[in-house]
Amino acid sequence: MSSQNQNRSLEQAGPSGSGGQVGVRVVNWSGSDRLCISPKRDHKPENYDDLQFEFNPNIFASLEHYLPPHMLNLSRDVKLHYIRNILLRYLPENDRIWIQKLREYRLKIILNYPPLHKEIFTMDAESFFVPSFLRAIKENTEASFRSIMAEPCKGVYTFEMLQPQFCKKLMSEVDHFERWVHGTKLRIMRPNAMNKNKHGVILDDFAFEAMLDRFMCDFIQPISRVFYPELGGSSLDSHHGFVVEYGINKDVELAGSQGQKAYLKFRILVKM
Repeated sequence: MSSQNQNRSLEQAGPSGSGGQVGVRVVNWSGSDRLCISPKRDHKPENYDDLQFEFNPNIFASLEHYLPPHMLNLSRDVKLHYIRNILLRYLPENDRIWIQKLREYRLKIILNYPPLHKEIFTMDAESFFVPSFLRAIKENTEASFRSIMAEPCKGVYTFEMLQPQFCKKLMSEVDHFERWVHGTKLRIMRPNAMNKNKHGVILDDFAFEAMLDRFMCDFIQPISRVFYPELGGSSLDSHHGFVVEYGINKDVELAGSQGQKAYLKFRILVKM
């Protein structure tokens, strides 16, 4: 099958997750089409949150900015299949199988886990963040961000961010989750890639994923866009949110090893 025919078949594919009929509008593009090097920042991407694929929906929205110009106004399904085919070339089958198992693991937890503090699973900026941080985000300028920051070494910024009450609720939720998992005989997937952590949990695994999406897009990305543009700070598309406890007889030796694959690291220190 030629590249042109492959692309044409994508155009004719029905919408994902839909049982309706689809009108076919064949649009030919050459097999030499590639993603653009620079993003089209003023383009408004489609919403892919309703899809259940092996990739985070934010990745599709982010990559849409890099589509060839003549594809930007095509249907969502055309763009979806085009981007997904590109992603599949670079994601080994073993990784795709692992991602599917991870989805099933998280779904099982979400359907059965009884939250202790339901209110912290939905973004509530006023109760999560300190006023100084919210003011800086609202002004959304480099000057406003620097006004709340210290820079102990080049490229590393520290600032006050979370309300103490939110931190207490988050820590008690983590403890509650650990006890629940122990009682149900489920296995906790630890934060470290090699599962060496014995005192930590991945927040995305027990229903925090949607809240962390908002956390990343609305409150981290405005800052990373200003201070880390060369590292993709303006187009964050995924996160690995976790809590890990360091201390005597705990995971001290792993304190510097978390998130080795991350381009940007955002750490929150909670003193207990």
